[in-house]
Amino acid sequence: MRGFPEYFTIWHIAGHYALRLMAYLVLGFLILPILVIIPLSFNAEPFFTFTQGMLALDPDAYSLRWYEEIVTDQKWTLAIRNSFIIGVAAAILATVLGTVAAVGLASPWMPFKRLITALLLSPMIVPLIIIAAGMFFFYTNFGLVGTYPGLIIAHAALGVPFVIITVTATLAGFDRSLFSAGLSLGASPVKVFWDVVIPLIRPGVISGGLFAFVTSFDEVVLVLFLAGPEQRTIPRQMFSGLREQINPTILAVATLLVVLSMALLVTLEILRRRSERLRGAG
Repeated sequence: MRGFPEYFTIWHIAGHYALRLMAYLVLGFLILPILVIIPLSFNAEPFFTFTQGMLALDPDAYSLRWYEEIVTDQKWTLAIRNSFIIGVAAAILATVLGTVAAVGLASPWMPFKRLITALLLSPMIVPLIIIAAGMFFFYTNFGLVGTYPGLIIAHAALGVPFVIITVTATLAGFDRSLFSAGLSLGASPVKVFWDVVIPLIRPGVISGGLFAFVTSFDEVVLVLFLAGPEQRTIPRQMFSGLREQINPTILAVATLLVVLSMALLVTLEILRRRSERLRGAG
């Protein structure tokens, strides 16, 4: 058959298509439950199920009332503002720290590289409940519980490993002779790093920053332990809505988060392809 090597038997071809079918089934299993919330967010009734009117495609059964409530309810507006403020600040801090750490770990003269890497990546491995409890007791000594700086630092700590991984992957194709050439021409190490290294690893840095932002934006365990009433974020508000008063506004917010996630995924894919082009050009 066309597209297959000549040595492929009918069983090889059947296995190929069976593997593709399983991949599509797994993808559908993961995606369909998420996509169900999108039409439900337009439900005119305060239900979490499809009404008869929605199933009959009656226009009166659909409404934007839950999206309007997002911008009119002070709890949701506060949660959205906090999520973006904390997320952006944590992403910037994590990107700076993670990039510096990745560059240091990429150096062949870095001592105890494996041990330091394991420590820096430990927030991805240790259960969040342990990290949150430890941070809570640590923060109480410095009065950081229930403050914006405390949440930003905690979220940045979770985002740093993602930045390290993405920047390290970008540095794998970096030619260190370029750095040495810049130094030999009389430039300072800081200027060479900023003018030579950063432009080449920028896609990885931006990708790591986006991962750090998403990690912060989606975090709820740390917020439950460390946030006060004024630091309520979107995940915390959604958690409270499910426990205290079930409201389809949660579905509208979830739909917007899905759209935001898709936009970030597209951005990451564009950056990945750009990084590959730069690596190929080098």
